[in-house]
Amino acid sequence: MMTPTSIQRIIPRRAIAMLTVTAALVVSLAPSRFLAPAWADDPMSVVQTTVNQALEVLRDTQTPLAQRQDKLRQIVSTTFDFTEMAKSALGYHWKQITADQQQEFTKAFVAFIEDSYLSKVNDYRGQQVAFLRMTTDGPQYAEVTTDIVEPEGKDPIHLNYRLVQEGATWKIYDVTVDAISIIANYRNQFNRVMNNQGYPTLISDLKSKQAALAASLANH
Repeated sequence: MMTPTSIQRIIPRRAIAMLTVTAALVVSLAPSRFLAPAWADDPMSVVQTTVNQALEVLRDTQTPLAQRQDKLRQIVSTTFDFTEMAKSALGYHWKQITADQQQEFTKAFVAFIEDSYLSKVNDYRGQQVAFLRMTTDGPQYAEVTTDIVEPEGKDPIHLNYRLVQEGATWKIYDVTVDAISIIANYRNQFNRVMNNQGYPTLISDLKSKQAALAASLANH
């Protein structure tokens, strides 16, 4: 059985500390009052604007934590392809579950990621982001390379955004931290649970962990 603790181990240690710097995976299905630039005509603009808006919120320590978390949700709500992220995280098992289960899993997965990273907002310690370059893989896929510049001369953390073009928009569908794909990390463990215990165990454990995170956030 995959316990809530084992789910948490899916997230790389450095990712837990650093993804909140850019709100990279703090996602929400709520409408956004902060218009993240999913309409921009190039991937670099999408990433730069989203990251800079997130950093502004993280630096605003005078605003109550709950309000800052809500702003982060809104900033990135139009930038991430939630369905594709959930589908990729479940891998080939996605086609083995029903349409209702797909919706259930997507909702639970998004909520789990959201609360995992919102709980780390206060880990921000003034790190800066360097936008290095953009590369393309055919007409519809791109990757934006960034570095998280650490204080005191520490080695930078390499954080890259993978984007797909959907019509006239670019959406983020994965993030890599030091060349480790966050979605692939989830997929490896989810596949083991699906193979050994099946979907009921996976969704039960995921919901249990998300509920514990949500309760923790509510007490802040």
